[in-house]
Amino acid sequence: MKAIELFAGAGGLGLGVTRAGFKTLDVVEWDRWCCDTIRENRKRKSAGMGHWPSPREGDIRDFSFTQFEGKLDLVTGGPPCQPFSLGGRHRAHQDDRDMWSEAVRVVRETKPSAFIFENVKGLTRATFATYFNYIFLQLTYPEIDMRDGEAWLDHRARLEQHHTSNGSSALSYQVLPPEVLNAANFGVPQKRERVFFVGFRSDTGIKWSFPRETHSREALLWDQLHGDYWDRHMVAKRDRPMDIGKGAARLRSKPVLKPWNTTRDALVGLPDPELAPRAKSEFADHRYQPGARSYPGHTGSPLDEPAKTLKAGVHGVPGGENMMRRPDGSVRYFTIRESARLQTFPDDIVFHGSWSETMRQLGNAVPVDLAHVVANSVGGHLKAATNKKGNS
Repeated sequence: MKAIELFAGAGGLGLGVTRAGFKTLDVVEWDRWCCDTIRENRKRKSAGMGHWPSPREGDIRDFSFTQFEGKLDLVTGGPPCQPFSLGGRHRAHQDDRDMWSEAVRVVRETKPSAFIFENVKGLTRATFATYFNYIFLQLTYPEIDMRDGEAWLDHRARLEQHHTSNGSSALSYQVLPPEVLNAANFGVPQKRERVFFVGFRSDTGIKWSFPRETHSREALLWDQLHGDYWDRHMVAKRDRPMDIGKGAARLRSKPVLKPWNTTRDALVGLPDPELAPRAKSEFADHRYQPGARSYPGHTGSPLDEPAKTLKAGVHGVPGGENMMRRPDGSVRYFTIRESARLQTFPDDIVFHGSWSETMRQLGNAVPVDLAHVVANSVGGHLKAATNKKGNS
C-alpha cells in the first residue's frame, strides 16, 4: 500500500502510517526545522523513516501532485491548525494559514483510495460549524472546485445543493462524520483530543467505522486500587495519593478495557535530568530545562495520570501542560525525550532545533500510537477490499 504525507511536521502521523504497513512516496512540510528532523532520522534509518523520501520543503501551494494520480492508497496530513486552535485567534477561513483547500486539492489531483486528515478539537466548536460542514462537503466532492473569484460561502452553497440533490460526481468519497478521539483512550500517556476526517473513495464500496477505545480511566483507577500499579513502579505507600479510593469506590468489578497509561508509565527507564544529570547523557534530547514554576492554574501534569495535552507553546502555556508535577509538589519542564515519550515517538527518533523549537514540533504532532490505530484500521479495510476484488 502506498501513501503520501502532507503537512508532515515532525512525522508523528507519518510514522503511524508507516507502522501500519504503508510505503511513503512523498513527504511535504514547509518548516525547515521539521524537515531537518525528518532528514536526520532518514539518515539514521530511525523507526522506519529510512524508507521515506527526502521531504519536499516549501509551501504546498507551490507543489503539484498529479504525478501520483491513480497510484495512491492513502493521503494523510494535518493541515495547519492555528486558525482553529483554542489558543489562536479563531479566524478559520480568513486565516492564510488555513490549508484545508490544499488538502482537498491534493485529493482531487491524486484520487487516492482513502484519506486521513486530523486537526485540533477546536475545529468542532460551534463558532466554526458552518466552515466545519464546508470542509466535510469539499472532502466528499473534491472535484467540485471553487470557481475563480467565488466566495467560500457561495462554493459551500453549490456543494450543499449538489449533496442534497444526490448529484453525481466523477470523484466522490464516503466521509464518516468526523470524530474527536482522545489519545489516552487508545493507550497514549496523554489526554490529547484530535478530530479525524476519514474518507474512502465511493467506488471502493468500503464501509468503515472508527476504532473502538481500548483504554479507560476507570481501568486505571482499578489498577491503582486493586492492581499492581504502585508496586511495579516501586512507589512507597506513604507516597501514594490518598484519594484514589474515592474515584474507584463505585467500580464493582474490574473494567474490561486496559488502564490508561500514565506519565509515570511513559517515563519508565528515564533518569530525572535534574536529579541525575550524569545519567541523562545515555538518552538523546534528555536535557534539563530550568525555569519552571508553579502558580494557580499552572501546576503541570501529575505523574499518575495521562499527561495534559502538550502544547506548541512553552513558557507561558496557560495550564502548565509542558511541565511535570512531582508527588512532593515541585515542578520542572519535560525534556524533549520525555515529551517525545508522551507523544509515543520511539526513542531512536531525534529532533532538530532548540528546546523551544522542538517543543513546538512535539506540541503540534499527532501521537504516533494514535496515528497507527487509525491508519492500521484504514489499511486493513483497504487490503480486505483489494482481496475481495481479486477473488471476485
